[in-house]
Amino acid sequence: MTSSADTPGAISAQQQSLPPVLAEVVRSGFVEGVHRGSLVVLAADGSVDLALGDVTAPVFPRSTNKPMQAAAILRAGLDLSGERLALAAASHSGESFHLDLVQKMLAEYDLAPEQLQTPPDLPLDPTEAENYLAAGKVRDPLTMNCSGKHTAMLAACAANGWPLESYLAQDHPLQQLVLEAVRDASGEAVDHIGTDGCGAPLMSLSLTGLARAYRHFVVAAPGTPERRVADAMRAHPEYVAGSRRPDTWLMREVPGVLSKMGAEAVQALALPDGRALAFKVDDGATRTLGPILARTLRLMGVDAEVLNRIADVPLLGGAARVGEIRAAAF
Repeated sequence: MTSSADTPGAISAQQQSLPPVLAEVVRSGFVEGVHRGSLVVLAADGSVDLALGDVTAPVFPRSTNKPMQAAAILRAGLDLSGERLALAAASHSGESFHLDLVQKMLAEYDLAPEQLQTPPDLPLDPTEAENYLAAGKVRDPLTMNCSGKHTAMLAACAANGWPLESYLAQDHPLQQLVLEAVRDASGEAVDHIGTDGCGAPLMSLSLTGLARAYRHFVVAAPGTPERRVADAMRAHPEYVAGSRRPDTWLMREVPGVLSKMGAEAVQALALPDGRALAFKVDDGATRTLGPILARTLRLMGVDAEVLNRIADVPLLGGAARVGEIRAAAF
């Protein structure tokens, strides 16, 4: 007997319900795979200008939540600025200047590396990880890409006399400030709270809420926690990411851009005029971020050489280039 799910009509309905293709894997002229997801673009006034897929369902924004976590640290009264504030919002690459500043910040606030509750890890940047291992070093909590954020969280707790051992607990005063900062920036309720890869509480948002949060940061009044975070990230992008990272390249080369990627292929970005975007690739393939981001920015009228750089994700056959990851024609 043929089940109803096997009928042509049911298959057609299922296909129509699939998220749209945002990127294609092209090898030797043949599309060998696709990456599906959802994407939203906001106009300067915050209204939705483009929506692909489901942009209202909650997702875990992963490290794109970090600007909001950094704003909460400022709300807690910790007076960070410059490179230190950028590092508090970072998924750093583990380059020497990142690790040096983390160690300096720990010392400045009379904290010990052993108090970091980041999991032991290698540098996020592959080149840095190879050099790190070649030097005979092992995975370390300080090397983990969120160690700057965790150092700033600990420092805020120490300044307020809050417990240090439980700084990652959902009911900790600092994490309650993070929850408040996420709600305020996005204009949304938080439907789900999980645990991020670094161990910190992770607040869900819709992609629309995430884009609105980034818009909020760039249009906020000077001197507010949100604007201070945005300004620090844009002034010191190498501390937000690293020397070989698209977020750094974009914030260096496109004036006023605020850009941050997250694990599981999440990306958020705001332009200085208040236009913003956010997207998530469902299968978590971070290799797709650059091509999709470049395509979307071009649709938004951004014209910069750096877009060619972030869009270029080659596929190799042996040692030769035989294809690419490219954005779909959305």
